[in-house]
Amino acid sequence: MTSRVLSLAVGVVAAVSLTAATPVSSSAGRPAGIWAASIEGVHGVAPDATVRQIARASVAGSGLRVRLGNPAGSAPVVVKDAWIGLPAAQGSARLIPGSNRRLTFHGARTLSIAPGQVVLSDPAPVSVDAQQDVAVSIYAPGSPINDHTFPPFDFDPPAQYLGTGGDHAADPSDATYPNHPVTPATGTSAGYHPGQVWWMDLLVADRPAARGTLVTLGDSITDGYQAVGPPGQRWTDVLAERLDALPAFKRLAVANAGISGNTVSVQPNPYDPTGQCCGVPAPQRLGRDVLSVPGLKTVFLLEGTNDIGGGTNAPPASAAQVIDAMRGIAARVHAAHVRIVGATILPMGNAPGSDKENTRLAVNRWIRTSGTFDAVVDFDAVLRDPANPTSMIADLQHDSYHPNAAGDLLLGEAIPLTAILG
Repeated sequence: MTSRVLSLAVGVVAAVSLTAATPVSSSAGRPAGIWAASIEGVHGVAPDATVRQIARASVAGSGLRVRLGNPAGSAPVVVKDAWIGLPAAQGSARLIPGSNRRLTFHGARTLSIAPGQVVLSDPAPVSVDAQQDVAVSIYAPGSPINDHTFPPFDFDPPAQYLGTGGDHAADPSDATYPNHPVTPATGTSAGYHPGQVWWMDLLVADRPAARGTLVTLGDSITDGYQAVGPPGQRWTDVLAERLDALPAFKRLAVANAGISGNTVSVQPNPYDPTGQCCGVPAPQRLGRDVLSVPGLKTVFLLEGTNDIGGGTNAPPASAAQVIDAMRGIAARVHAAHVRIVGATILPMGNAPGSDKENTRLAVNRWIRTSGTFDAVVDFDAVLRDPANPTSMIADLQHDSYHPNAAGDLLLGEAIPLTAILG
């Protein structure tokens, strides 16, 4: 194994693995996932109202498809109407006149999604620019709400507007979509729900301005928990803008598969005895949230904090448990002929010499040296406090587990693009 430092803040380890396989290259223009928000669980039943959901394309593309899912429901999701259009301004529920197009599914205007299933729409004649918002309006009253939500920054996707009632999916105006924020973001009150989407977990472009997709598999640090304030971007969004500056034949789109509270190992969720807050463990959602994404070229794995931290519903995991889970994920990604990048686990504020801190150090040592990953990005080295390496630098953290927006900016800027692109 060889290593080389590619920036002052972070090193990348180029690894050779017996299970690794070189991704098959492709030219720009083949279908690719250009946005994602993984579903975490079921929370209630949809009211008799339309949801207008906001996604932001990581790259330009046309021939847009939307994937809707019912992975956690016990009854069908019945979609009676679905449209896709372009907001008149970022974060707005009002659409550009003439941009709203009906979504169909195998030619049908309605759709029933059985429990455990996901369905990709037919392509719609809609084109989007890089970093432009896309609005998907869905009317599915009475359906189990399979959702994704996290405390986000204001008026930045993912987000949705819940209408005042009835089917208004085709209406380009914002007359029935109140813009007052609803707190908490979960729930079924009309208004703007930051961080929340229902049923929609993937946006695909049949003709993307990219050669494929990077999927970031992670927990709340990838999800963007409390990345608020200037610059107000998740590290994945910072990385997406950097990739978008490359020529189309080199760049990758970014699909964010982070879920707050998620674990990398298969175990009861540390925080939630219902199993609905934080998504199923990463190995169990790998097929749906990662390997099934069109155009997949690279996976970026940043998980383990919740396993090591533990909670009232599960004890702290051992280093062996976390390592075995990561090794299994890497093997499945390599079996799909896809590149995988591993990131070290950020400081968690645990006491020096404590069991949790020793576990984190052992896992990070394995990530850096095992050769399991095609490249390693040392996030720990970017944000740890030199005077107190068990914690993040105070000005760069929201709390002991999570960076703030300034910390996310540094993480996104510190990733060498060669680690992602190979």
